[in-house]
Amino acid sequence: MSSKQFGGKVKKEHLALYQQSPNWKDGQFKNLEETKLAISLYKIPGLICKQIKGRKEREPKRPLPIIPFDKAAFLAPSDKMKFIWYGHSVILMRMNNQTILIDPMLGPDSSPIGPITTKRYSDNTLDLIDQFPEIDLLMLTHDHYDHLDYDSIQKLKTKTSKYFVGMGVKRHLVNWGVDADLITEFDWWDNEAHEDISITYTPTRHFSGRGLTDRAKSMWGGWVFNTAKESLWFSGDSGYGQHFKEIGKKLGPFDFAFMECGQYNEEWHQIHMYPEETVQAAFDGRAKNCMPVHWAGFTLSPHKWTDPPNRFVKEAESKKLTYMLPKLGQLMTGDMEQKEHWWEEL
Repeated sequence: MSSKQFGGKVKKEHLALYQQSPNWKDGQFKNLEETKLAISLYKIPGLICKQIKGRKEREPKRPLPIIPFDKAAFLAPSDKMKFIWYGHSVILMRMNNQTILIDPMLGPDSSPIGPITTKRYSDNTLDLIDQFPEIDLLMLTHDHYDHLDYDSIQKLKTKTSKYFVGMGVKRHLVNWGVDADLITEFDWWDNEAHEDISITYTPTRHFSGRGLTDRAKSMWGGWVFNTAKESLWFSGDSGYGQHFKEIGKKLGPFDFAFMECGQYNEEWHQIHMYPEETVQAAFDGRAKNCMPVHWAGFTLSPHKWTDPPNRFVKEAESKKLTYMLPKLGQLMTGDMEQKEHWWEEL
């Protein structure tokens, strides 16, 4: 295991910058509402056993297929946002003639430093990067291994023009050879324009860190995209909280939203939503249409891999929330219909 996986160490100059944030308190970044992350040591062996036991029954019986990438169709002119979901939280998006890539963890293992591997449900996903067009903007919500991947960044950095990241994530990219001048860091509610797209970094209820010494030393959040024609929201990893209503009030309503839904458990309920809460968060944020993400990639929690979409669909239909569930690799626009339960066939 390469020490590079940990990313950049926190240095004095980093702390001097982080301490200027209103969200930095007592030597670390803090959530807007009280959030307990600690799991007592005596529970850790039991959680590891629970994660390992019955794992094969909770995962797909065969690798999840990905629809081949059609570069011409993706780049074809359109007055609507287009996107492709590659499982978990990876979104390749085309908006205002710009190619935008969000949380591009396309590597084969989301636990590269862990005692147990966490293999991806799909094969050879790193090879997708070779097929992608030039990336105008690469965006990172936070620095966890299932969102920020060393191997993916190594392949992407030769074809990426600009990076928008949460505050503190820049040090990892620079450590991995990305030009510091290409990276813009964001605090919550910070806003930047990119090719007539107004982009805002929004609060979530989560945490960060890649090692034992950098817990909460970088920010976690979501992204909002506003153009003259469309408004989009990428929720980011989050437990349920009042910030969703605030996002909807300040920046909504949204034509479409990518909503976190998966990898939940009662032991860390404050930092990941149950599917029923995902539906409520979409209503809170005033999303007109949405899809669940943060599933179909890895087994990071004791629930079955099909549990998130099944529970989400049941709640969304009960509450009359407009939604879609694209297949992996399927080229979509925000107003297309896709409600086929494709995961049940796998």
